[in-house]
Amino acid sequence: MRVSIEKLKIENHQELEDMLTKEMNQIEKDLTMICNHIPINDKATLDVLCHDENGQLVIVQMNVDEDDTMLLHGIQSLDYVDKFKSFLKATYNKHKIDDKEKPRLIMVAPSFSDAVRRAVESMKGIRVDLYEFEYLKLGDHKGLRLQSIFASTSHVIPPAVHPQEEEKQPEKKREPRQAKKKEPSPEPELEHVEEHKEEELKPPEIPEPQEPQPPIENPREQPQQFRPNREESKKKPRWF
Repeated sequence: MRVSIEKLKIENHQELEDMLTKEMNQIEKDLTMICNHIPINDKATLDVLCHDENGQLVIVQMNVDEDDTMLLHGIQSLDYVDKFKSFLKATYNKHKIDDKEKPRLIMVAPSFSDAVRRAVESMKGIRVDLYEFEYLKLGDHKGLRLQSIFASTSHVIPPAVHPQEEEKQPEKKREPRQAKKKEPSPEPELEHVEEHKEEELKPPEIPEPQEPQPPIENPREQPQQFRPNREESKKKPRWF
């Protein structure tokens, strides 16, 4: 036996609101309803006001059809709740409301136009989440099927960088370069320098003493030996 899934249409806004308020955890875990139907101005009404597990105020805006004006009404509701969040905390003191945090917005509809999606994606400083729903019938059971199509993280604003910190960033990048320039010379050069230093530190070699050698006689300077003159030797000595 095959069970067919049938897609149904929700006829009015109140029917959709009753379904969602009975199962708030289906939208987000630990989401607690505070109140609903809060008039903002002559044209806009805040559908459901809740808070999450951290006490942050959450506005749930819904519609049974695709409607771009939902975003405008949602932004007006955000501004209204942000102005009176301290008053809401005092009025609904049974709820743990954090009035220091800015409220955020959840929009629920069967579909959203590309214009709404682009507008939500470009928002800064405001968190807006988009959920599309389907009302399905499975056998004798009926129920909503919610699907998150966009979860904003714009509520997390990175801390501003001080100008002095920006100037320090390039210095941190230059540190490794300076370290490379100051690196010692390669090992072979160090060995060469060490060997050279050792040679410089060695004491001078003293030559071993040598035995004195007699001076070489110059034949010209040698004294002439006495040689008798032959003629004189032939002469007879004279007797006195």
